[in-house]
Amino acid sequence: MRQLFKNFLILLVFSVLVLPSECALKGSLEYKIPIDYTKIDIEELELKGDNYYSLSLQNKDGKIDENITSALNIYTILSNAEPENISYALRLGKLYEIIKKDRWAKANYYRAMGIDKSRPESYFYLAELYYNREQYRKSYKMLIKAQEKGYSEHQNSIEMMKKLNKKLGL
Repeated sequence: MRQLFKNFLILLVFSVLVLPSECALKGSLEYKIPIDYTKIDIEELELKGDNYYSLSLQNKDGKIDENITSALNIYTILSNAEPENISYALRLGKLYEIIKKDRWAKANYYRAMGIDKSRPESYFYLAELYYNREQYRKSYKMLIKAQEKGYSEHQNSIEMMKKLNKKLGL
């Protein structure tokens, strides 16, 4: 009985102390749960995702609420179901930007660029992220790329360029 208790205690200490640090060193926690994405109703999930996304855009304090959590979950599922859909990557990027998870936001914007380099939205959203974080030179570079890809006449792009020219003294 004593040996059983000792083994249990060792297992408990190992699972509490070693496993979380193992996950932290790897940078992720992997779940091996198979999901059959063919059985998902994409249109219905998109409608729900759009609703939560719209509500999430109203979040100004950067705190995680149930709308952001739901939107992140839905767009992650949709992104896994249709990895070539640039809209899901852009929306995930914007959601992570709202909660100030810049690393994840940038990763999704760059993933969107990898899906289709000719689309200006990912460059513009990245320019917005850099601007909001007061990294004006990086913002300027991304905005130039967005304009080269077709955002030169976009009203938000024009306004941001004016602000950046003022901030950078150009």
